[in-house]
Amino acid sequence: MTAPRRRRPLPPARRPRARFLAPLTAITALCGGLLLGPGAPAHAADDHPAFTIQDARVTESSGLAASRLHPGVYWTHNDSDDGPYLYAIDGRSGRTLARITLSGIGSPRDVEAISLGPDGRLYVGDIGDNLDGTWPHVWIYALPEPKRLRDQTVRATQYTVQYEGGPRNAEALMVHPKTGRVYIASKRESGGNLYEGPAKLSATGTNVFRKVAPVDLWVTDGTFSPDGRTLALRGYFSGTYYDWNDGHPKAAGRLAVPLQRQGESLTWTTDGTTLMYGSEGVRSEVRPEEAPVRSSPDPGATKPTPGGGKGSGERGQQGDGADSGRSGAGQEDGDKEGAGKDTGGTTGKAVLVVALAGAALYGVRRMSGKRAGK
Repeated sequence: MTAPRRRRPLPPARRPRARFLAPLTAITALCGGLLLGPGAPAHAADDHPAFTIQDARVTESSGLAASRLHPGVYWTHNDSDDGPYLYAIDGRSGRTLARITLSGIGSPRDVEAISLGPDGRLYVGDIGDNLDGTWPHVWIYALPEPKRLRDQTVRATQYTVQYEGGPRNAEALMVHPKTGRVYIASKRESGGNLYEGPAKLSATGTNVFRKVAPVDLWVTDGTFSPDGRTLALRGYFSGTYYDWNDGHPKAAGRLAVPLQRQGESLTWTTDGTTLMYGSEGVRSEVRPEEAPVRSSPDPGATKPTPGGGKGSGERGQQGDGADSGRSGAGQEDGDKEGAGKDTGGTTGKAVLVVALAGAALYGVRRMSGKRAGK
């Protein structure tokens, strides 16, 4: 009987040699850099970095709103026992660029939220009620967003608010960026409701907010996307975003809420790419997370200066009350000067990229052929 023939073992699979791949890897990286260039959009975390609020006066940052006039600046305020103050914070250094004193209103009781409306006004929600039904009414203050970032007093309009069904606690106030309508989300551990204000607030009468949808969340703040198509609500440890659906919100998914000391604030960046999450506490951190859906940018927002991206952030003074006399003037002029300059350069870069990639591939194939012929 003939013995079975022994099969020769298969040769081990050859891995691509690093020296073959190195030229292609280098060329790929170079091509990416050439195509993207210094003016290309960066990731959300690069455009909107985390920052720590430096001002010792801000100990209970309870609301957050991205400035429309001053790129990279965020408005915030303390929770209670502070007074009628708003703080403009540089979103890179965390320094205070201005403190605004509101006049024409009563004594704030429990300020919990801030939002920018399409009319260019900041809406401040004095809507907190920690005893969940103590106050028969709450207030909203509205003031024009200051064009110059300096310590100043600005006159505000005060609106009286009551809820359909009686008093309740709330910490989230959102102004729809298209209709200008104001919404408030009540705060209850078992879940609250979303309330809609009148089409136009009255400064002389009582504004009744009516329930439009339940909210299965212990809400601490909320924000609309710049295009008004998405509503995001956060709690201490979780969050939900909703398709706005013309005022009939439908839950669409969960938010990636970062772990924070006492997460109580949220705002959408004006470019529509990022959600910024804030917290109470001394030297509290504001952290970026990529937005769950991309929104078209706020058409009314001032664009960052080309190359800098810091807007007014380098022009203020930290919490010392000094009038810097500057507000980022000339940013729009800078945008105009930089517009339309790179159209020809992009074509040249594309041609160079194709040539370099072809040369790299040809080199790799020749090196592989020589090795196979040995």
